[in-house]
Amino acid sequence: MNERRLAMMRIIDSRKKFTARELAERFNVSVRTIQRDLDYLQQIGFPLYSEQGAHGGYRALENRILPPLQLTRTEALGLFLMLEMLEKVPDFPFDAIRSHLAVQYYGSLPSDVQTNIDQMRSHISFRMMQLHEPAPWTTEILEASIAKQEIRIVYRSAKGSKEHNVYPYGIYFENGYWYMPARNPEKTLLFRVDRIQHVEKTCANDPEVPSLAEWMQSTDDRDKAEVVLRFTPFGMRLAKDDPILHTAADGQWSGPVPLEEFPFTARRLLRFGPDVQVVSPPRLRDLVLQLLQDSISQYKE
Repeated sequence: MNERRLAMMRIIDSRKKFTARELAERFNVSVRTIQRDLDYLQQIGFPLYSEQGAHGGYRALENRILPPLQLTRTEALGLFLMLEMLEKVPDFPFDAIRSHLAVQYYGSLPSDVQTNIDQMRSHISFRMMQLHEPAPWTTEILEASIAKQEIRIVYRSAKGSKEHNVYPYGIYFENGYWYMPARNPEKTLLFRVDRIQHVEKTCANDPEVPSLAEWMQSTDDRDKAEVVLRFTPFGMRLAKDDPILHTAADGQWSGPVPLEEFPFTARRLLRFGPDVQVVSPPRLRDLVLQLLQDSISQYKE
């Protein structure tokens, strides 16, 4: 396939019609040449259709097949590795296409590049934390986020299942779990997607709903307290693997923590055992002490 036909596949989309004359002027060829190109694209399966009349033209179907990638050997190997890595991320949005894409892409590569990939597979591995419970709603949530559409969810918490009507900002994957920040009429809430039991789109839309990127860059206006932690040398090694406490230095970490996250923070600190000490505030120290006492008491019974 020549460069002109590849370029035509890139610019012809479902949002705009093109006439053969417009394409001929754009590529500086005759209308007849463009018509031959369009016939060729249809023959190879590019979902192109024409609309007749004074305002007619050519348009591609929305779910069309996109043009092939033109990659170097190194780029092809890198892309295949990315596909392999995505295979390990559980409940990735639009999950059904991942394995199909990897197989299809592999099959389209030259035999020498396939050999390189086969050799590479025995020297690299992506080990991801596997969820104990599935999170099947990532695609629906992502689509609702893009459309700024409200969804009704059934969420399972420690207090039981409850319905929420929320506007999702998006989803993010962290430490083996998918999370969904979303806005209800009062505030922003954070949901773990594997605890969502059902998702249903409503008819409500709000163009003012922020994107995930905007939310992550926004200022957290919740009430906070300055937390100071002291680590042993071994605790410092553990802290370097923690997504929040990795900034600890010289045996200490300090930073503002929302008051409503103190119970979660206290449980997070339990895994450090005797290698961390809560210097302040007293409220967080008391929560950690209570958890430790509860842990000890169950062994005394």
